[in-house]
Amino acid sequence: MTMSMAMAMAMPNSQSLKASPVRNLYSELVYVSSSVISAFSRFRFQAKAPMNFTCRLKNNSVYEDLPAVGEDLPPDYEEWMPKKDPKDRRRAGILLHPTSFRGPYGIGDLGEEAYRFLDWLQETGCSVWQVLPLVPPGRKGIEDGSPYSGQDANCGNTLLISLEELVKDGLLMKEELPKPVDADRVDFSTVANIKDPLIAKGTDWAAERLILSEGELKNQFEDFCRDPEISSWLEDAAYFAAIDETLNTISWYDWPEPLKNRHLSALEEIYQSKQDFINIFLAQQFLFERQWQKLHNYAKMKGIKIMGDMPIYVGYHSADVWANKKQFSLNRRGFPLLVSGVPPDAFSETGQLWGRWWPSKRFCQVDFLSCPLYDWKAMERDGFSWWIRRIQRAQNLYDEFRIDHFRGFAGYWAVPSEAKFAMDGRWKVGPGKSLFDAIFRAVGKINIIAEDLGVITEDVVQLRKYIGAPGMAVLQFGFGSDADNPHLPHNHEQNEVVYTGTHDNDTTRGWWDIIEQEEKSNVLKYLKITGEEDISWALMQAALTSVAQTVIIPMQDVLQLGSSARMNIPATQFGNWSWRLPSSTTFDELEPEAKKLRDMLSVYGRL
Repeated sequence: MTMSMAMAMAMPNSQSLKASPVRNLYSELVYVSSSVISAFSRFRFQAKAPMNFTCRLKNNSVYEDLPAVGEDLPPDYEEWMPKKDPKDRRRAGILLHPTSFRGPYGIGDLGEEAYRFLDWLQETGCSVWQVLPLVPPGRKGIEDGSPYSGQDANCGNTLLISLEELVKDGLLMKEELPKPVDADRVDFSTVANIKDPLIAKGTDWAAERLILSEGELKNQFEDFCRDPEISSWLEDAAYFAAIDETLNTISWYDWPEPLKNRHLSALEEIYQSKQDFINIFLAQQFLFERQWQKLHNYAKMKGIKIMGDMPIYVGYHSADVWANKKQFSLNRRGFPLLVSGVPPDAFSETGQLWGRWWPSKRFCQVDFLSCPLYDWKAMERDGFSWWIRRIQRAQNLYDEFRIDHFRGFAGYWAVPSEAKFAMDGRWKVGPGKSLFDAIFRAVGKINIIAEDLGVITEDVVQLRKYIGAPGMAVLQFGFGSDADNPHLPHNHEQNEVVYTGTHDNDTTRGWWDIIEQEEKSNVLKYLKITGEEDISWALMQAALTSVAQTVIIPMQDVLQLGSSARMNIPATQFGNWSWRLPSSTTFDELEPEAKKLRDMLSVYGRL
């Protein structure tokens, strides 16, 4: 019997329903039934294809054809355990910038102490080393030593070059090394006076000896200079440094017009007059690159990934802006129209303007040469080539890297250059997906961490998820409000990087000493500890328990140090970036801390 026949037999005769109150209902049923029958008559049932069932075993073998239902499974069936994706591995790492290592000349470097740190890091079970930007810090500004206000987005900080490594390369003699300097904090001017003459400024020192040498090291130097991914930024950086050294003005804005606007004849004249300086500049960058990549390879051998850091913006007085003016928000004379910053936040009631203040006769009392904003429309017309080169450079230096102020790609705070306070700015639309689509097409997958702290709107969240980048959570921000605070561990996400604090935070010990009693009570209640317990390790443990895949702990917290060990205080210009490991601390003596940390990582599945 067909479906239509069965439905017809079940329905009452229409004549018997002429006076019935349910006639209207019957009519509707007939209409609906006809529609259903019509639909079914057009539909052809097909046998469902059997599911292709595969099972990957521990030894990576695969069962593709399972037995039929009810049949016996293979004898090793109980060994068919789920296999974890290596990309989902839980891990932990330490935040420690190379300048903070102990070293004989007033600053940490890429020499022996860096290798000892990696050995110690492996003992802890940590598999990530996070560093701050490795760019040359600006030497003219009040914010001396800041890796976030450097003169070039791609060059390396030559103050990190190890003199002892130069001895190993035959570019210095052991007896030529200066006397050791015992300094608890980095004085960047003093360090430059010690190291620069030995590396670059002498007529018969390391860089010059490399240039005049013959052999494998010289061949590597020449290959470095010819590498198209290197030369695309290195040449501009060398010319910029040569002009800057010659004229010694506050910024390139004050250079003579032919140099300011890169006339070919003016650049040729600079090359002829400053050829030795340019060659030495290139040699310095090669020496930094050689030592960094050697250290990077050692980290890989130890199973440790290096996480770098990339500021979203670059300084005005930089080769990046000078050589790419059309990519930035500048007027016809080259002065910034809009500058970068953030609106009022926890660090500043008037917001933050990012950059440096200079004495000036042209602009009242001060001339603020901040970090100029990008001209995103111009960048898009150019295929975002400047950003693609920058990302390629970061991939060469690091295994993965954090992009500072990621939210600026979705919506950015634009402040008129003449404004005195950042609060006078306004929000503007960022490049969003178009930027990252261009990057992905050019370089493929990139491993980035999105610094998404501060004012985070829905468009920022959606952009981060679109590119698959983990965001950030900071435990120190978690205890001043309610249970919905995203920085509390129970609100963390798997695709996230959790910190006890960042380089912009106080140390955990210092934070604990200054927070209000109500917030302290929240901490004690949440962590289920008493005030007598060590807060640094308690907060570290809370971070490690998180569902987040990655946890990063500042070295200061491992050492339980107070506010004097803080790396940076945002919105301030003095006394930052100079912290070093205490002179009494060696990695050989930190075996108890390594064991304690390894035990914690083992408990929470982060080895």
